[in-house]
Amino acid sequence: MPDIIKVKSGSMYEERNSYSRLVAVGDMLFVANTAGVDYRTREISPDVAVQARRALQTIEGALKAVGSSLADVVRIITHVPDRANMAPVALVLGEVFKGIDPAATMACTPLARDDLKVEFEVTAIRGVSKQPQEYLRISV
Repeated sequence: MPDIIKVKSGSMYEERNSYSRLVAVGDMLFVANTAGVDYRTREISPDVAVQARRALQTIEGALKAVGSSLADVVRIITHVPDRANMAPVALVLGEVFKGIDPAATMACTPLARDDLKVEFEVTAIRGVSKQPQEYLRISV
């Protein structure tokens, strides 16, 4: 049986709602929906790009806690309530994941609080970034 590690990031919702920021099952890493809240100060920027970067920093910290990084991300699901915010979020994702190129989904969905403009859910495989990778171009 693989080792199981559960990582908490300091969100009050993790304790109240009984969930972990990240669950590692062996090398499979599952990161819960993560918003751009600074969990030390509880502050959240009104700027969607700042929220996106902060959320990705939280995710990166959780991945680092188990010996991984954003380079090991194989899938990201992005939740954006307002379509007008999709383009700025996509730009941040393009910068952060350039050359990593995970499978990605972006959906317009409501979030738990009105001040949240973006949340990310991530799946990673520890060490996958060190493996040879091949790109295939297809026509559909």
